[in-house]
Amino acid sequence: MSAPVDREEYGPQTRPLPFERGTDGPRVVLVGVDGTRTAERAAWYAAGLARRQGSALVVVFVSSPPGFTTLIPGVDAGALQRTHDELVAELRRECRRGADEFGVPVTLLCRRGDAYTELRAAADETRADLVVVGASEQAGHRLVGSVATRLVRTGRWPVVVVP
Repeated sequence: MSAPVDREEYGPQTRPLPFERGTDGPRVVLVGVDGTRTAERAAWYAAGLARRQGSALVVVFVSSPPGFTTLIPGVDAGALQRTHDELVAELRRECRRGADEFGVPVTLLCRRGDAYTELRAAADETRADLVVVGASEQAGHRLVGSVATRLVRTGRWPVVVVP
């Protein structure tokens, strides 16, 4: 079982009231981000939805371990870590700004591992009522399936895939 590498909360931290699914809007909206254009659009979509519905927003950033890339000559593991740290710092700034601008409670979770596994675990742990992800821009995912497709097939939560 994986544990969050980092967890930060921004904005008003009142917990939404429990509700029966299907009778009200989502109380916890979870969005997966990874630094791509579609993930950024998904984050803005989720933030707007959370504001309109009066929901809490959980932003999950999953970085995959470099694995065999550190064995390739010319790849600097330190540079990969610095890039990761810069992206997390930018996400923190955006979450703070979004929490202030939209007036919604925002929780940022930073995890390492497989994106599908970590998003699924985060959605279960936070009791997400809706999961928002960006569409994959990689051609290979049309054959093997993207994270979004795998989340939809799981069938535990409604999933919105933002193009």
